[in-house]
Amino acid sequence: MKEYDYLIVGSGLFGATFAYRARKQGKKCLVIDKRPHLGGNIYCEDIEGIHVHKYGAHIFHTNQKEVWNFVNSFVEFNRYTNSPVANYQGKLYNLPFNMNTFYQMWGVTTPEAARAKIEEQKAEALQKMRHDGVTEPRNLEEQALLLIGKDIYEKLIKGYTEKQWGRQCTELPAFIIRRLPVRFVFDNNYFNDKYQGIPVGGYNRLIQGLLEGVEVRTGVDFFADRAHWEGIAEKIVFTGKIDEFYHYRFGKLEYRTVRFEEEIHDCPNLQGNAVVNYTEKEVPYTRIIEHKHFELFGDELLKCPRTVISKEYSTEWKDGMEPYYPVNDEKNNALYRRYKELADQENRVLFGGRLAEYKYYDMAPIIAKVLNLDL
Repeated sequence: MKEYDYLIVGSGLFGATFAYRARKQGKKCLVIDKRPHLGGNIYCEDIEGIHVHKYGAHIFHTNQKEVWNFVNSFVEFNRYTNSPVANYQGKLYNLPFNMNTFYQMWGVTTPEAARAKIEEQKAEALQKMRHDGVTEPRNLEEQALLLIGKDIYEKLIKGYTEKQWGRQCTELPAFIIRRLPVRFVFDNNYFNDKYQGIPVGGYNRLIQGLLEGVEVRTGVDFFADRAHWEGIAEKIVFTGKIDEFYHYRFGKLEYRTVRFEEEIHDCPNLQGNAVVNYTEKEVPYTRIIEHKHFELFGDELLKCPRTVISKEYSTEWKDGMEPYYPVNDEKNNALYRRYKELADQENRVLFGGRLAEYKYYDMAPIIAKVLNLDL
């Protein structure tokens, strides 16, 4: 008889939600995490009375009422609406691409005029491809030009994307940008989802609610004493890197990672928005997050006299760094499929989450997936 029903490796959203469901069904769980804190990448740290998203901005959004009601049963979510701004050479443009963006770019004031401008530029891109004897876009640049045209691509997509991926847009596959949100209305709401917000008091409250009554240990590396951890539970839920679980048998999967530079400023409101993207290549960071705008609105901003920002730098992942974004190109996806074949043969290990499934996930789909699992 094992000591636990489940050993859950990783206390991010997948692990914490699984632990909650298992405990509700009377299962005895142990959650371990190699970091000194719980919550994985949604962990927040209290700095100057502000809940700072330590691993980048996390905005919860979903169309599933069941998921929204579930997370709100642990902590109330506020009314935050994601409306990023792009800064290109000191000029500001609203995101996602909408009538505000088109007015800022070309001075057009009607959907008809904006559509005509975009169609004109798309036609130019198509003509150039045909001249080169090409019918399908060969790379991200050609795909973007066919979707939105030259002006928006060059000012708001090209530099940002090349910083984010560390590669020229002509070297990136077209599928990365197959769809772009383009709206012919004056609406800066980035997400189309019906429900959107940030937990009042930060994401730590959500994780604490999910893990209430569950035994947890932080600062514990599963791989440092693997035989011990594998021996104490009937089943394992693994949310770490799948290639590491299999000792990199077929080689290492690749990731992009993000480095953060935090600054405290002696003013209540530095940039006027939670998220400002810097889309020119000459600016080394991809964006600046001003964390207080996630939870403080209007005059509330002034009650907190200082502000905290994070500059984000996108870099190639190396050993020892935190892996963030899977590089879902053909080579890496083929490598992942080999690891998944091994994972599918396991009868006491469940793999779940961004690293274990080598897939970029938003938060809500992770929760929906765990809620629908047969335990």
